Amino acid sequence: MERIKINLPENFSFSTIIPIRISDVNYGGHVGNDSFLSLMHEARLRFLHQFGYSEMSVEGVGLIMSDVGIEYKRELVYGNTVKISVAATGFDRLGFDLYYLVELIEGDQTILAGKAKTGMMCFDYATKKKASIPAVAIEKMSD
Repeated sequence: MERIKINLPENFSFSTIIPIRISDVNYGGHVGNDSFLSLMHEARLRFLHQFGYSEMSVEGVGLIMSDVGIEYKRELVYGNTVKISVAATGFDRLGFDLYYLVELIEGDQTILAGKAKTGMMCFDYATKKKASIPAVAIEKMSD
């Protein structure tokens, strides 16, 4: 069976701390794949917010997720706290990639819990069409 392999960038410009809530836990007693994606969504919104952006407004255009890949490396359970680092790369005419490094915080150390990538495409929600990414957004997010 061929597995997804995500090659993370060397540097991450942003990180945030998120506690695992009871609503993130599934019937197996650990964070479900849907909740893992939701944690990434929260980290993405916090990443965008530092630039004054939201998924509906990045220099006048919106964002829509075009693809996602996740490598699960460690089970997460209720009461855990994770550090999620985010980096934007791979900018082209219509969008970019966001990479996520998810680490379990245990005491004063972090342990790899997952790696992920989402493809983000610029989108005009009013016309329901793809849009070009503004140059100023590339400049801000690629620092």
